[in-house]
Amino acid sequence: MTELLHYFGQFCHREGAMAEIDRRMIAPGFVEEALDSLRRLGKPTAPILARVGLASPVDQPVSAETYGALWLAIAAELDDEFFGMGGRPMRSGSFTLLCHSVLHAPTLGHALRRALRFLDVVLDDPRGRLVIRDGLAEIELSDAGGPRSAFAYRTYWIILHGIICWLVGRRIPIRLVDFRCAEPKQGADYRLFFGAPVRFSQVISRLGFDSALLDLPVARSEQALKQFLRGAPANILVRYRYDAGVAAAVRRRLSQATPAAWSSFTKLAADMRMPPSTLRHRLHDEGQSYAAIKDDIRRDLAVELLLNTPKTIGEIAVQLGYSEPSAFFRAFRKWMDKSPETFRREEALSQLDEPSQSRAL
Repeated sequence: MTELLHYFGQFCHREGAMAEIDRRMIAPGFVEEALDSLRRLGKPTAPILARVGLASPVDQPVSAETYGALWLAIAAELDDEFFGMGGRPMRSGSFTLLCHSVLHAPTLGHALRRALRFLDVVLDDPRGRLVIRDGLAEIELSDAGGPRSAFAYRTYWIILHGIICWLVGRRIPIRLVDFRCAEPKQGADYRLFFGAPVRFSQVISRLGFDSALLDLPVARSEQALKQFLRGAPANILVRYRYDAGVAAAVRRRLSQATPAAWSSFTKLAADMRMPPSTLRHRLHDEGQSYAAIKDDIRRDLAVELLLNTPKTIGEIAVQLGYSEPSAFFRAFRKWMDKSPETFRREEALSQLDEPSQSRAL
């Protein structure tokens, strides 16, 4: 047990630093998909890559800042901030106007509806709508024709999710992501990027989060918007992390112990010197819950252990605090839409394939 606590303590320390780095890195496959927007029009990619300090082939992750610079360079070349993937070009300056259009909305729900209307007008296709059901706010995208690429849908989600996170000053946890298109070869990158259950070949493309968050107030100033735009789009490529508030305090406390040693909610509330009902309400106000926070930590630790240790599935289940492996199987399928064994095997195969893919580029 002492050895386990020592390992977990080392992991949490390393995980904090590595997570900060990892969340700011963009997989090389996403860089190639962005460059495809130039290739489709017969435009060379080398000048754009040189402009942002990259050389072909791009076979290593790049920083969010570098990818943001690439996005801006391609947008300038095409005069389209949506990489030529919409029914109409999203002309340069559209993102700025979108931000201004939602800045003074009273709540997140109002801002989201305005943003969807704006993108409908600018892009024409795909068209988005907000559907509320079963406690989820789902942004559904409809296409006039066949399915678009996963990259097109991902770009739409990045724009929309990045703005709404900034508007309310916290990360909006994503609960599900469905793609109408077939799974691309870098499907694992999509799952890790969103950190939520991702499914491909679905009837409709949609992204969902807790509907209670729609009532969050928007409180951003014109000056704050200027600062936000100076960092865009790099600042919306990073999964928004909310480091203040009760949810972050709960997360820090849980990260100091192994999942098997986590205290009850009542004990946690006592340690934080507040009644359980108060802690529950304050977490709800931040769009979080004790169960969801524990789930997030377990998911990240599960991925780390599957990818970077030789531990068996049973050993990992015990380390994560599950009473039996079957409970871990069910939880992991909910997180990643595949079994732990399949995830580990596919990630191992993708690592083996990387050198050959790089030579082919």
